[in-house]
Amino acid sequence: MIRRPEIGSFIVMIVIILALALASDGKAFNALGLKNNIAIIAQYGIIATGAALLMIAGEFDLSIGSMIGFAGMSMAMMLKWGLPFGFGEATPFLAFLITLAMTLSIGWVIGTVVVRSGLSSFIVTLAFLFFMRGVTEVAFRLINQSTQISGLPDYKQESWVADILGGQVFGWFYDLWFMLGGNLNRRGEQWVEGFDARFLWWLIIAGAAWFILSRTQLGNWIYATGDNKEAARANGVPVNAVKVGLFMFTAFCATMFAACQVFDTNTSDAAKGNLMELFAIAIAVVGGTLMTGGFGSVLGVIFGAITVGLVSNAVFFIPEIDGAWFRVFLGAILLAAVFANERIRKRITGGI
Repeated sequence: MIRRPEIGSFIVMIVIILALALASDGKAFNALGLKNNIAIIAQYGIIATGAALLMIAGEFDLSIGSMIGFAGMSMAMMLKWGLPFGFGEATPFLAFLITLAMTLSIGWVIGTVVVRSGLSSFIVTLAFLFFMRGVTEVAFRLINQSTQISGLPDYKQESWVADILGGQVFGWFYDLWFMLGGNLNRRGEQWVEGFDARFLWWLIIAGAAWFILSRTQLGNWIYATGDNKEAARANGVPVNAVKVGLFMFTAFCATMFAACQVFDTNTSDAAKGNLMELFAIAIAVVGGTLMTGGFGSVLGVIFGAITVGLVSNAVFFIPEIDGAWFRVFLGAILLAAVFANERIRKRITGGI
């Protein structure tokens, strides 16, 4: 087990779960606490999965947070004002589809610039972070006179797309809990109906990523690209295509993050996603992904997302804790994870 890249994050996760359960007197894991914690964890998990696969291939994407803000505002604007160029009213499906096409295109552009220019993905995506955040705020302030949109109709009642992105899932779990005598409010009624839909999308995205990395040729290509791209290219791996595809995948994850938020809250803000790129990278590292590429696992990212999500939400269950301690904790475990990941890598590779 100590040879597994995710073993460190698993141990930390177990410690955090036990500590939070004891410190909150179980409130963190009652019906509502579990729902709220899973909502935060799933948000982190969606974007961290995309960031982790890209890091395994040896690249970074610092534009994830700006992509979230751009995608959310794009969908909200189309839902509020309709489609441009006289195409009429936008449905949730069209708004999501058009936004996804735009974000995937931007991801393709970012990846192409990185592989064609040979520039560091850190610098290229940092440039797109500023560019997209600025364009989003300026454009939507001109169109909407504000960088916030609120009061959208609750499309979940009439659109299957809005419902599967912003509705509730796994209601059977809470129904069973209620039947067993739990999940009760003060009037003895069922307290919580289900998890946020983002939980389901996190499971789908993480499951697909795990399958690709563990069971497909593409997964081998991703590891080979991050380990030694020149050796991989010499052995027939389409290195450039792999990297461009993974930049598009991070754009997809950012869009799913934004879509779930928009259809859940019926609001959007250009500032959404601020600093999320750093959380995504931090969770990937805590989960055992190496900064230098070629090493990591989706299972570790799941453990990392649970750990960071629980700690970030702990202040709501333990009011005595200053919320700033979350950043202290994250910085400490991030630094510890970097050292631990390198030691595990050397143990596996025999010190190479």
